[in-house]
Amino acid sequence: MTNPYLLLSASLLLALGGCNSKQVPANTASEVEATAAAPAQEQAQPLKLGAEQMELYLSQLQGKRVGMIVNQTSMVGQTHLVDTLLSRGIEIKTIFAPEHGFRGEADAGAHIKDGTDSRTGLPIISLYGSNKKPKPEQIKDLDVLLFDIQDVGTRFYTYISTMHYVIEAAAENGKEVLVLDRPNPNGHYVDGPVLEKEHISFVGMHPIPIVHGLTVGELANMINGEKWLDGGRQAKLTVIPMDNYDHNMPYNLPVRPSPNLPNAQSIALYPSICWFEGTDVSVGRGTPTPFQIIGSPYYQKKDFSFTPVSTPGATNPPHKDVTCYGLDLTDPSHAQPFTLAYLLEMYNNSTNKEKFFNNFFEKLAGTSDLRKQVIAGKTEAEIRASWEPALTEYKTLRKQYLLYPDFN
Repeated sequence: MTNPYLLLSASLLLALGGCNSKQVPANTASEVEATAAAPAQEQAQPLKLGAEQMELYLSQLQGKRVGMIVNQTSMVGQTHLVDTLLSRGIEIKTIFAPEHGFRGEADAGAHIKDGTDSRTGLPIISLYGSNKKPKPEQIKDLDVLLFDIQDVGTRFYTYISTMHYVIEAAAENGKEVLVLDRPNPNGHYVDGPVLEKEHISFVGMHPIPIVHGLTVGELANMINGEKWLDGGRQAKLTVIPMDNYDHNMPYNLPVRPSPNLPNAQSIALYPSICWFEGTDVSVGRGTPTPFQIIGSPYYQKKDFSFTPVSTPGATNPPHKDVTCYGLDLTDPSHAQPFTLAYLLEMYNNSTNKEKFFNNFFEKLAGTSDLRKQVIAGKTEAEIRASWEPALTEYKTLRKQYLLYPDFN
């Protein structure tokens, strides 16, 4: 059988030989549409999101005081879910905002202030920074906590960490929690090292691989069902499923989930290059193509370059105003499943190996072994072999929580 990882490494070498552009190319609309993270599959009926299936959950909200954990992705057609529910007489008391804020405009890691929504006058409470979990006094006058945020299917994307804390707060304070399910654009496979408990952080809270292959609804059931909440508590959790969804379904997000994931290409590449944020390599923040190019002043090959600058959503990007050399991954052919090829390429060709990794890398990787394996010169196949026991165990667990037909 042909080894897919050898094919991927070969395609990377071909790409490296062909990188001769000196400017960062912009994605055209046709290129974005052409990006396919999963095999195309005809659907007999149109997809219906959890939020669109109001007949399944409106009755659970009527007559109750509702807190909503939402952001710019929480849309029902062309209308925000907050406005949709208010128009149907639901009593919304508070909006809780995750990383990037209610409107999704803040930098990654930026402090989000509490405030008021100008359209509705509703109070907004940030669940990022020092207040990651709703406090008892913030939810004491609520009956239901409703979560509806688009995820991208990776362990280190913090919206699922926010969801964990919301479910935990509900369990601790006797509140109901309702999760409206949305597709996982990287939900057609499972891959990567499983998080080791000593590396738990806000960018990795659960013993799951980097590409976990679950929707937010499925993951919510796993978190609750496996008693991963503090003290082994369990919440009164209801997941509103989608209709006509399966894990092989390609899905291009209608709204960017965060400022630096602007299109399908960046979302498909995100699992393979996010951990560069634990290194001296730029992932293209401060350019027109974030998470579609990677580079460093210390990369030896000079065929492709870019210079990060201050931009909305990336006001102080790594290597700001410094020329970086690296790889142009904007071509849709690079939207491959999760790979170590880019990490190994950038490390092996760095002139600054002793400072390549920083102390954030283990949190993103979820393991202490990967840094050591890369430094030791291990191949992708050798590194992957070390993941297999935990990954196989996770895949068995995952099957118990699937709400939709799987990819195999």
